[in-house]
Amino acid sequence: MQWVIGILGALFVAGAAYIKGSLSLSGTLAAVVMGAIYFGAGNAFWFGILLLFFISSSLLSKLRAEHKEELERSYAKTGRRDAGQVFANGGLGMLLVLLNAFNPQSAWELLFVGVMATVTADTWATEIGTLSGKPPRSILTGRKLPTGASGGVSLPGTLAAAAGGVIIGAASWILQQLSGMTGQSFTALAAAGLFGGFVGAFADSLLGATVQKMNRCTVCGREVESEVHCGIPTVHARGWRWMSNDTVNAISSIAGGAVALLIGRLI
Repeated sequence: MQWVIGILGALFVAGAAYIKGSLSLSGTLAAVVMGAIYFGAGNAFWFGILLLFFISSSLLSKLRAEHKEELERSYAKTGRRDAGQVFANGGLGMLLVLLNAFNPQSAWELLFVGVMATVTADTWATEIGTLSGKPPRSILTGRKLPTGASGGVSLPGTLAAAAGGVIIGAASWILQQLSGMTGQSFTALAAAGLFGGFVGAFADSLLGATVQKMNRCTVCGREVESEVHCGIPTVHARGWRWMSNDTVNAISSIAGGAVALLIGRLI
């Protein structure tokens, strides 16, 4: 019955997201599979955190969408998430759900909080930071960068990252109580979410400023993630060719999960 509920719930949420334009068809199918596993192999704790990330991120992506339209042309992925982006954001969490189903341990839960805090913090930082009236600054040099540039950080984005992380941590404690789980204290989970998300989001920016694959548009000269810009293919500008945006997200999530596990064990 739990699997049936998971499938039906995932179909409802993913279907609504597809209709609203937040998911592509491949992203919708991936979200259904992922949501079913999160609830079927887990419970409301795992599924609820995934849902919180997805709904909050989708809503923020629609905030002043017309202002972000030009910026999205520079990204490898747009606001309409495909299967690759869905699994990049939730695939590690899904693995932890399955590991916990076969061998229940509190470590999986803490790692999960850190992973989901990272993807939430990073998404919130991007969506809020691009709306800032001031340009971001390079995480390496501090010099001003164009809005939306990889490796850029801003005060609004940083505060949004902290908020996203701590909300995931606080929500995880609430969902544990509702699910009848005996886990860490509210303080431990909130701190795990805050620091895990914060470190993960900054790891994403650091990788973006150093080794992430970036391309250059031969028309406007802008450095972008996308393979096509201004209507023509872009050329490789810097970074490791295999270090895609999805790979950066995965590595950052692992870093955030490790920090959350450490914080959870210390408090």
